[in-house]
Amino acid sequence: MKFGIRSEDKSQWERRVPLVPVDLKALRDAGIPAVVQTSPRRAFADAEFAAAGVPVQDDLSDCDVVIGIKEIPSAKLEAGKVYLFFSHVIKGQPANMPMLRRLMELKATLIDYERIVDEKNRRLIFFGRHAGLAGMINTLWALGKRLEVEGVPSPFGRLKQARSYADLSGAREDLQRIAAAIQKDGVPAAVHPLVVGVTGYGNVSRGAQEILDLLPVQPVGPADLSAAAADRSLSRRTVYKVVFAEGDLVEPMETGQAFHLEGYYRKGKESYRSIFERYLDHLSVLVNCIYWDDRFPRLLTLDQCRRLWSSSRPPKLKVIGDISCDVNGSIECTVKATEPGNPVYVYEPVTGEARDGFEGSGPVIMAVDILPAEIPRESSIDFSRVLQPLVPAIGNADFSKDFAEVSLPAEIKRAVIVYKGELTPDYAY
Repeated sequence: MKFGIRSEDKSQWERRVPLVPVDLKALRDAGIPAVVQTSPRRAFADAEFAAAGVPVQDDLSDCDVVIGIKEIPSAKLEAGKVYLFFSHVIKGQPANMPMLRRLMELKATLIDYERIVDEKNRRLIFFGRHAGLAGMINTLWALGKRLEVEGVPSPFGRLKQARSYADLSGAREDLQRIAAAIQKDGVPAAVHPLVVGVTGYGNVSRGAQEILDLLPVQPVGPADLSAAAADRSLSRRTVYKVVFAEGDLVEPMETGQAFHLEGYYRKGKESYRSIFERYLDHLSVLVNCIYWDDRFPRLLTLDQCRRLWSSSRPPKLKVIGDISCDVNGSIECTVKATEPGNPVYVYEPVTGEARDGFEGSGPVIMAVDILPAEIPRESSIDFSRVLQPLVPAIGNADFSKDFAEVSLPAEIKRAVIVYKGELTPDYAY
């Protein structure tokens, strides 16, 4: 089977590629034919693929398997092909149902990266860490900009948006300079103590913390946050980091009951309520990295926003970096997703208005929904490293057989949502 890497066209900001030149060359050297569709935007130029011996062509009509990153427009789908991309259909997302229907009409096969999982349902291929890396850079950049419009000079003013760096090394160098400035002169008195809260502990959170930890950071436990935030003797030469797990965010509704993680994921908001509001007054920055759906209580509701920001003493929270980017989700004031060219807005809790930029009375919301695309080379290299070993099994499979009989590794077979036009048993819902 011949593989084709498509040119991304969902967003002008999407510059990632699922397989980078060196990995495509390795596939071709192993006897697996692969080509790449020409692209003027891709972080890896056509010339880099050509130099690696990978043919570059205008269309992929001669390819049996088409590999992309983001959703493919229905009009560009072709009959009988095998597709690999992030389809965003497993929750029945209305925007993508026409695409799913078209795949079925064309008797095509869809393999979704999001469902390439092991026997314990753990994802094996993802951009989560890179979303965290870019998301934390953007959040700290937004903090510097917010302080600037408030007339507060800060060392964060030198930081740029993630997409403005040629690669991560440039961002790390600026963060190291910011760290030196904090160690020398401290954070501005107006935001001392500077407390950054991070929700979650998975791949996204680890990426975000990897960036934050380039600063002079001191961890604080959620239980100690109130005392730490009130302690004016704390050093201004430190950024305080608090990481919240599920048990810090919710409590059982029934008095006297202890938190149980399994019970929380099983019963959600039927039996648990959010207690996150008790921390909000102590945070300067909130970085949200958790998975959420409407089975679970929200961390911050619109009602809470109105109450907090209409009080005589509004919270010190300056910026919310909603890396999870669930619109009206766990952070309900994430009322829209943003793109790299216009990445932030201020949510005005009293009016419900979302105003682009950094000025306003409410929090700045950074909600870019394709954050890994802001660091496209690094994110593509890591993604490709994991994807490349899976490709031969797909190329050698006999897709003429029935789904039950087709020979695919279990982790790939779990990710087949549509097989020759039919929803597979796991996705019949």
